[in-house]
Formats: sequence, structure tokens, C-alpha cells
Amino acid sequence: MSEATKTPWHLWMVGIVGLLWNGFGAFDFLSTQFRGEAYLRELNMSDAAIAYYAAMPWWALAIWAIGTLGAVLGTVLLLLRSKWAFAVFALSFAGFLASLVYSYLLSTPPDMGGENMWIMQVVIAAACVFFIWYAWAMQKRGVLR
Repeated sequence: MSEATKTPWHLWMVGIVGLLWNGFGAFDFLSTQFRGEAYLRELNMSDAAIAYYAAMPWWALAIWAIGTLGAVLGTVLLLLRSKWAFAVFALSFAGFLASLVYSYLLSTPPDMGGENMWIMQVVIAAACVFFIWYAWAMQKRGVLR
């Protein structure tokens, strides 16, 4: 195996941190879907926020799933050194962006954290961009195959 294709130590670090980070997003999505109101009440969501999540159309749930579950799949593919990690991370980011369009342009969500919610959205977007960039860089270096 050439030096260019050896797995760098940071791939494992990024992969493990990515599984934790993206895994929490998937946990939140799945808990919202399968535990519903009970989960949202544990998060101290208001009645208006719980009603908002309960009323989401199927297609909005689908893009939320693409964003969250796609990020986990992208991380697994990264750890498996698959070239598909880049495409899956990009698709996941598209799901995240589409979720933002739904949440802030096509619907009227209740106040769920105000400015703190926007800060979290920026942090999530930055993480998405980082994972896309990292997968692209590892593919370009020949680490992903």
C-alpha cells in the first residue's frame, strides 16, 4: 500500500467524532418520530412546538431523515474508506438545507429557542460543510476508494 492510500490517524478521529455528532442528530430524529410527544416533552418543548412537529408533512419528514440519517451513513462510509462518503455527505447537507427551507420559509414554526436556534443551525451547517470537505480531501488524496 502506498503512502498516499494509507489510512491517516485523523480519519479515525473524524469518523468517531462524526458518529457521535451525527448519531445525536439521528437519535433526535428517530426519537421525535417514534417517541413523539413524550420525547419532545422531555426536551421541555411547548405545546405549540409539539403540535408543529406532529403536523409536519411526510415530505418534510423525509428530507429531515435524509439530512440526519444520511449524515450517519456518510460517516460510516468514511470509516469504511468508501468514495461514496462525499456524495452521501453532500446529499445529507442538501436534506439539511431543504429542512431549513421548510422550517423558515414554508411553515411558521413556534419559537423554539430564538437566537440560540439560529446559532445551532449555523453550527450544524458548518459541521456539514466540514464533513463534505473532509470526504472530498480524503478522496482527492486517494484514501477513499
